[in-house]
Amino acid sequence: MIVDDEETSLFFLGKILERAGYVVVSTPKGKEALSLAVKEKPDVIILDIVMPDMSGSEVAALLAKMPETMHIPIIYLSAILTKDEETLIQKSGKHFVLAKPVTGPELTAKIGQVLSGKQ
Repeated sequence: MIVDDEETSLFFLGKILERAGYVVVSTPKGKEALSLAVKEKPDVIILDIVMPDMSGSEVAALLAKMPETMHIPIIYLSAILTKDEETLIQKSGKHFVLAKPVTGPELTAKIGQVLSGKQ
């Protein structure tokens, strides 16, 4: 599942993942992401951090409290991070993060790592 308020990002990220063989559901709204995650039960959520209706961290906090979604791994995707900051957060082992712009190979590699448990 992809959650990003930028329609262009939703389109291109969705195409990258569909070409890689993933089934993609997406929404530009944080609040909608909550119900969509419960309904669709995605294997992983790619979540923008800065969104107008609800921040990615707020969405993640609510997902973590719901039994239906608390187990779903989240990859934060943000334009406010530098590649160096991304590396530091990754090393912390607490969150999965990718800095925008992200390439198709970077995105699919990170999803593969998260789903295989090899972060």
